[in-house]
Amino acid sequence: MALSVRRGVAACAVAVLAVSGCGASGPTAAEAGETLKHHITEVMKRRRALDVRITDPGGRDIPCGEGKAKRTFAAVGRDRAPGTEPGLLNDLLMGALFRVARYRIVEDEENAPIRLAGDEYRTVIILDSRRHGQYGMRGETNCLPVS
Repeated sequence: MALSVRRGVAACAVAVLAVSGCGASGPTAAEAGETLKHHITEVMKRRRALDVRITDPGGRDIPCGEGKAKRTFAAVGRDRAPGTEPGLLNDLLMGALFRVARYRIVEDEENAPIRLAGDEYRTVIILDSRRHGQYGMRGETNCLPVS
């Protein structure tokens, strides 16, 4: 009885991984691109950014190797307080990103964009607010299989 339950659970787990496209081989460029888009748009929503504009809609493969490609996505939006400094805006975006998904800080230098990696999603997000009161986020996927 216990053996058949374990087999059933294992079969379900395999089916879920197959449907999600995130099995042992990982996501395709398109799948990771959709994840990247979701993470960035969700962060903007959580910050309640105003006048959000997509500056790079992504959605196309950028060749980066034999049968592999990257995807990109970027957005900007306004903070409710127009005088908020860019460094603080990046910190606020990072806090919201950590509530959306698991990312790790790769690079965080004073007065520079913050680079974060989502290893399990195969994505990189750069928090790049450059002007007072204006959020800026961009990202790309790793070089991944096209299909």
